[in-house]
Amino acid sequence: MVTMYVFLASHPDGAAIQKADGKGHPQGEPQVVHTGELADVVRGFEKVRPRWVWHRTQDWYPSLLEAGVEVERCHDLSLCGAILAHSAFSAHTLYAQNADKLTQDDDTAPQVRSLVPHSPNQGLLFDGPLAAPEGPGLELISTEFAAQQRALEEVSTENGNRHRLRLLLAAESASAIIATEMQHTGVPWRSALHEQILAENLGPRPLPGHRPAKLQDLCDELRGLLGTPTLNPDSPQDLIRALHRNGIEVKSTRQWELQESRHPAIEPLLTYKKLSRLHTANGWAWLDAWVDNGRFHPEYVVGGVVSGRWASRGGGALQIPRQVRGAVRADPGHKLIVADASQLEPRVLVALAQDTRMAEAARGKDLYAGIAAQGFGGDRAKAKIALLGAIYGATTGESGRLMPQLAKTYPRAVGFVEQAARDGEAGKTVTSRLGRSSPPPSEGWFRSQRSTTAEEQRRADAVARSRGRFTRNFVVQGSAADWAACWLAELRRRLRAMRAEGASGELVFFLHDEVMVHAPEHAVEHCVRAIEDAAAAAKELLFGSIPVEFPVSVAVVDSYDQAK
Repeated sequence: MVTMYVFLASHPDGAAIQKADGKGHPQGEPQVVHTGELADVVRGFEKVRPRWVWHRTQDWYPSLLEAGVEVERCHDLSLCGAILAHSAFSAHTLYAQNADKLTQDDDTAPQVRSLVPHSPNQGLLFDGPLAAPEGPGLELISTEFAAQQRALEEVSTENGNRHRLRLLLAAESASAIIATEMQHTGVPWRSALHEQILAENLGPRPLPGHRPAKLQDLCDELRGLLGTPTLNPDSPQDLIRALHRNGIEVKSTRQWELQESRHPAIEPLLTYKKLSRLHTANGWAWLDAWVDNGRFHPEYVVGGVVSGRWASRGGGALQIPRQVRGAVRADPGHKLIVADASQLEPRVLVALAQDTRMAEAARGKDLYAGIAAQGFGGDRAKAKIALLGAIYGATTGESGRLMPQLAKTYPRAVGFVEQAARDGEAGKTVTSRLGRSSPPPSEGWFRSQRSTTAEEQRRADAVARSRGRFTRNFVVQGSAADWAACWLAELRRRLRAMRAEGASGELVFFLHDEVMVHAPEHAVEHCVRAIEDAAAAAKELLFGSIPVEFPVSVAVVDSYDQAK
C-alpha cells in the first residue's frame, strides 16, 4: 500500500492542507480550511489512512482530540528533524551539516528546532477546541519534509541503517501521537481516595500558607530537639546550621548522610522530609491543579531526554510515588493492566552484543538468576551487581571486584559496553540500535583534553572517564528507548484494531519500560495478549529473529498500588 501524505500547516484563515504522493511530492492545489471546519476535514481524510505531516504534533492534535477526531499516523517534523540532525547515520548529509547553522530567518534550510515539542497551556486543556496554532506555513512544511526525505535517501543501506532510521522516525512520531492521546484521556484518579491518603499521612487540609498538622507537629518536635525555636526545616541552610550546632556534622541533608548520626532528632527529621515531599509533590495543590473529572492529565515530553526517554512537563507523571498510587483506580466494570518489560536494559545489551551465552542465561527465566548459575555460584545478588555495574560504569567497590568474572563469562557483552566507554572517552559519539546518537562533547571538553600539566591531565582523565560512563549507558538506554517506542506503537495499533470488535482498552500511562491500559473487564484478556504480542513485535522490529527473549510482567488490578 502506497502511503499518502497530507501536509497540515498554519494559515491566516485557519489551516492549509496539501495532499502529497508516496514520495512527499505535493499533488493538486492546497486547501484552506477554517478552524471550525478542520476536525471534519481531517476526519474525512482519515478514511484513506494518510500520514499527516506537521510541525509539531502538540500544535494540532489536542484540538482534534477535543473534537473527537483521532489520526492513525503522522510525521512530526520537529522530532524527526532533531534525530536526523544528530544521528551518526545521517551525519554526512547536507541536512545534518546545515543543522547547526540554522536561524529562524533562514527559509531555505531545514527548519530543525527544539527536541521539546510545543505544548498548549495546561489551563486550556479543559476548555473548548484550541485555535489554529501559529507556526510555519505550507511552503516551509513542504520544504522541510522534502529535506528530511532527501537526508533519509542519503543514509547508507549498509547494516540496514536507512531502514532503522526510518523506523525510529516512525516510532518517534507515533510516540508523539500516543503522548497527546494519553494526556487527553488521562489516568483514572480518585480525588476522594487521594484526599484520604493525604489526611492519613498529613492531617486535615491546611489553610493556605500553613503546614499540615502532622508536619507542624514534627517541626515543633525538631525545634525542641535541636534547641532552635525558629527552625525552618524546609530550608536546607537553616537546617544544616541547626544540625551543626548540635554536633551533627553533615555536609547535606540527604537521607544516607543523616542516617549516619544517632542523634534523637534524625528519626523525626527523616519522617518530616518524607511527608514534606508528599505535601509538596502530590499534596492538595497538586490535586487541584492536575486532576479534573476523575482523571490526571500530565504533559509528556517525547524525546525529552537525550537517550530518547520521555520526560514530563508539570504534574510529575514519571514520578507517581507509592504513597498515592492507591488513588489510581479503575472505573467501575474496568481493570488496570500494568505491564513492564522485565530487565529491559540488560536484555537489550544481550541483543546488541549478540552474546549467545548470556542469551542462554536469559532464556525462560530471570536473567540475573541465569547469570548467577553460569558464573557466580548461584548468587543472584552478585550477578545483578556485576551486570548493572557493567552497564552503568560502576568500576569500584563490589561491582568492580565482580567485573573480571563477568568479563570472563560474557566477553561479548562486557566488550560491547567497554567499547562504548572507550569511544566516549575518546570524544566520539555512540548510537542506539535505531540511530539516535549521543550528543558530541563540547568545545570545553576538547580543551580539557589538551591539558599539559600533571594536575590538568588528572582532571582531564576524570572528565574523559565521566563521558565514557555516559556513552557506555547511552547506547543501552537509547536502544531500550527505541524498543519501548516500538512497543508503544505496536500496542496502540493493536488496541485500535480491537476497538471495532468491542474488546479494546485505552493506553493511559507510560514510564520508560512500563505501560498501563485501562480496559473493560470483558476486554482484559484481549488487552493482555495485545501487550505481549506488541513486545514480541518490537523485538522483531529492532533485532529480527534472535534467540533473546523480551518478556513482560503483567498485573491486572483495581488500583495501581496493587501492581507491585
